[in-house]
Amino acid sequence: MTVLPNRFQQVTDKIITSKAFQITYIGVPLVVSGLIIKSEDDHFHNLRNSYIPKFRNHYDDYLQYVPAVTMIAMKTAGVEGRNSWGRMLASDAFSAVLMGVTVNALKYSTHVKRPDGSKNNSFPSGHTAMAFMTATMLHKEYGLTRSPWYSVGAYSIATATAVSRMMNNKHWLSDVTVGAGIGILSTELGYFLADLIFKEKGITRSYLDFDNDNFDRNPSFLSLYMGFSLMPTRFRLTPEIKMKASPGSTTGFEGAWFMNRYLGIGGRLIVTSMPLSLTEPLSQSIPIEIVKRVQSLQSDPLDIASLHIGPYFSYPLTDRFHVGSKLLIGGNIIPSNTISALYLDNSGEVKEYKLSSVKTNFGISYGTGASLTYVIKHNLSVKVFLDYNCFPFRFVTFLTNREEESVRYEKHKTLNSTTLGASVNVMLW
Repeated sequence: MTVLPNRFQQVTDKIITSKAFQITYIGVPLVVSGLIIKSEDDHFHNLRNSYIPKFRNHYDDYLQYVPAVTMIAMKTAGVEGRNSWGRMLASDAFSAVLMGVTVNALKYSTHVKRPDGSKNNSFPSGHTAMAFMTATMLHKEYGLTRSPWYSVGAYSIATATAVSRMMNNKHWLSDVTVGAGIGILSTELGYFLADLIFKEKGITRSYLDFDNDNFDRNPSFLSLYMGFSLMPTRFRLTPEIKMKASPGSTTGFEGAWFMNRYLGIGGRLIVTSMPLSLTEPLSQSIPIEIVKRVQSLQSDPLDIASLHIGPYFSYPLTDRFHVGSKLLIGGNIIPSNTISALYLDNSGEVKEYKLSSVKTNFGISYGTGASLTYVIKHNLSVKVFLDYNCFPFRFVTFLTNREEESVRYEKHKTLNSTTLGASVNVMLW
């Protein structure tokens, strides 16, 4: 039973079945999102530097081609896809030209420096564009004609390529987000151009019919979780060190298995990174001879890795729109941190004065949230969410005083954070 009028559902169904929507509904939001989050690239980059600062691996140089190799191998083996060899190669050629021209034009006009400082051609990610272009090719040839699981596998590999580019310190989040959008749009437009030229000629297999899908199924899902986090709480590590967390980023994975349309069990694995800053001066903690020479303070961000499980709830407003919630409990860890003052010595050289160190912290945490999900395709949906998390912590800090003695302090504080974000979900019904 649905609550919203059938007229609303008819209008939304008409929009999503239009050709323009089918070509742009994923690619354009990815490009726009990448441009919006560009100013927040440092926050997401902090996650990488906090947990895997020395990660280096070249498997992503080959992973980007896996969907294309799979498609060619299946075609060679005689597995019939949507198009004949000629029409498929023409569609793919159009797609590759569009992707290559767009990516290289942006790379050598924007001059964005890579996170590792190696080159000034970071934006957008060519590896990611290639991976999502080939994933969309496999999706069109076999995912839409034989089984949606070909699409799930292809886009999972493409996502792994994008994540690996960030893990290897070669790209910012905005680079891979825009690269993914360009890759998908290039293939959609490439196949659209081929359709205009070839019309019905060379089509060997029809698309699967999802128009009469049974939406009364259980909304189990697996998703990539990503959002911006805010922690209004201020906390005191020692009598002299009071800090606050600036807005940061959260990313991870979330999934749930539903036993019916309304109730399920699931969990999420997420990591959060928020820059830290002081709210009061530290003159009492720094030796008098260097107080006036302090240039800035240095601290790792507040990083929280957490794993939660619990019940998930869903209610269908229409066949495609669902509202949801959850009640979660789990554990988390805050890695150790060091707070230092950077100052100029008598020779003008920047020196570091260690103020305090914070020990690694383990704890129990709780979470809840509200979400709105829209089912776009048979196995694909998008979700916007607002989550709340509660982290009771015990901070153990060792402060270096003016006499360079280490003094131990212990503080108990409950940290509260909210995360506003969106996710792309694979529907497991």
